[in-house]
Amino acid sequence: MKLTRRALPMLLAAPALAQAVPKVVVIGGGFGGTSCARALQGHGIAVTLVEARETYTSCPFSNAVIAGLRPISTLRFGYEGLRRAGITVVHGTATGVAGREVVLGDGTRLPFDRLVVSPGITLRFDALPGYSEAASETLPHAWQAGAQTELLARQLNAMEDGGTVIMTVPENPYRCPPGPYERASLIAYFLKTRKPRSKLLVLDAKDAFSKQRLFEAAWAALYPGILEYVPLSGGGKVTGVDVGARRVTTDFGDHDGAVINVIPPQRAGDLARVLAVADRSLWCPIDPESFESRLVPGVHVIGDAAIAGAMPKSAFAANAQGRVCAAAVAALLRGTPVQTPRLLNTCYSLVAPGYGISIAGVYRPANGLLTDVPGAGGTSPLNAPPTTREAEAHYAEDWFQTITTDAFG
Repeated sequence: MKLTRRALPMLLAAPALAQAVPKVVVIGGGFGGTSCARALQGHGIAVTLVEARETYTSCPFSNAVIAGLRPISTLRFGYEGLRRAGITVVHGTATGVAGREVVLGDGTRLPFDRLVVSPGITLRFDALPGYSEAASETLPHAWQAGAQTELLARQLNAMEDGGTVIMTVPENPYRCPPGPYERASLIAYFLKTRKPRSKLLVLDAKDAFSKQRLFEAAWAALYPGILEYVPLSGGGKVTGVDVGARRVTTDFGDHDGAVINVIPPQRAGDLARVLAVADRSLWCPIDPESFESRLVPGVHVIGDAAIAGAMPKSAFAANAQGRVCAAAVAALLRGTPVQTPRLLNTCYSLVAPGYGISIAGVYRPANGLLTDVPGAGGTSPLNAPPTTREAEAHYAEDWFQTITTDAFG
């Protein structure tokens, strides 16, 4: 066959096209997105991370900020470490997907072969009568770390000794199942040491919660007469909020507080709606082997927004999911089988300075969901000595240093 000059460039271009570096865009710069981006980088993939914020503020350890045990500056992280690792970081807001391109608010288009999203959570201000985003400037939720964390801390500091603090806890699911109870513990510690005539009332829309026996044993030992816990069966579900009166209403009556921390119900972050990866549950169904969306092929969902079965919504879980998702995406781009994963989650909670408790679990795909591996997890011993509690508090600090370094560099 005789080659013409016109045909020759096309033939020469074909091998180059076949060897093009695959592109993956990751949207969301929290623990899930950053962990996934870093893990993808090791597979010869061109990775772009999209995040609206230039500084990320960690929810883990934000309860310690509220209780005055550490400055919020220790929870703030930038993205220079990812850039140094060769990841392209773009600060912008994704407004949609057109074909195989992510569209940003400024019109920028980012092409991809696979898309990973870590939308986080959005607070459902419409789910609690009387509460709103504007109301949170008076009765803070502090469930998205940053300005709200500092607001709640300031209110506790300004409260007169003898005042009542109220915390409201929603039904499942929500970000960080043990988080409200760690917060209750550390607020009780703050009151015990700084405002000893004050009380904390915890109103819960559930009867059972993570690490319950460990928390309740610690409360009885450390905070008798300070912390009162009211479960669903005792009238703990809040049905309305009066911001002006600083009052919450339950089926059993009204409660007035000098400081009120309202943790509202939650759903998958707004990005999940934009990309149509959330179903009627308001969360995102995924394939537990690859974290690919069950609703939109080619899009993977990790972190708090995902319906992950038995695996909780936590920073550790998001980190583990990001790594598993990265391996699955790399396999799919190579055309090789996705390996069945096992994922680990460990969650530490501080009950007081030098007093830590933990829960751990191992998860594997089964029947379309992530399920517990029987006998592979567990909690801290109920009757552990003080040395064990102190060691777990140190482990919590070590874990935070490790996961933030892994995510942000």
